[in-house]
Amino acid sequence: MTTPNDARQYAPATGRNREPILEVLQKVLPLNCTILEIASGTGEHGVFFAPRLGNHKWLPSEANPLLLASIEAWRIYQPADNLYPPLELDVCDSVWSLETRVSQDWLQGLDLNTFPLAAMVNINMIHIAPWSACLGLMAGANRILPSGGILYLYGPFKRNGQHTAPSNEAFDATLHSQNPEWGVRDLDDVVEAAREQTLSLLATHQMPANNLSVVFQRQ
Repeated sequence: MTTPNDARQYAPATGRNREPILEVLQKVLPLNCTILEIASGTGEHGVFFAPRLGNHKWLPSEANPLLLASIEAWRIYQPADNLYPPLELDVCDSVWSLETRVSQDWLQGLDLNTFPLAAMVNINMIHIAPWSACLGLMAGANRILPSGGILYLYGPFKRNGQHTAPSNEAFDATLHSQNPEWGVRDLDDVVEAAREQTLSLLATHQMPANNLSVVFQRQ
């Protein structure tokens, strides 16, 4: 809910998962890098993480115009020196906006020499998007991340084709009812999609509410 003059939107799950996610990010992120957040949603994660990752720069991105407005509104409401304005980016595009000449002038405002783009974070996206979004994410990470760069995913996953909790199975059924192309992904399928894009599984971390943090590294 927002007021007429306030574009901020709210995702209740953010308040529940942001601290456990931060703990993992602090362990796995490369030092002194720019972090590209894919599908930043409301922008609440960015305003929480950026000031707590002071040796990094946080670059949010989104495809949805309403969410882009929310991200910017949150950035203005809770400013941080290391939080960049949001970038319009559709993960399913074969060439992402930050790879195009049109975006090069915009990118000049980023301190990519001191803080190279060496990490990508994607929270709660691949299960509420077509499988093509996961494939697009992996392809983009392959194109953009340097060798040793980190791709971090968070969300629910199946293991060996089976749900890890009844709540995840019920959630999966709800997703399918909303869109047949959505659904909780099997971790093995995600790992294989990553492997095909020179991304190897580095670690998995069990998270609250039957979610996982999944960390990949670009070869």
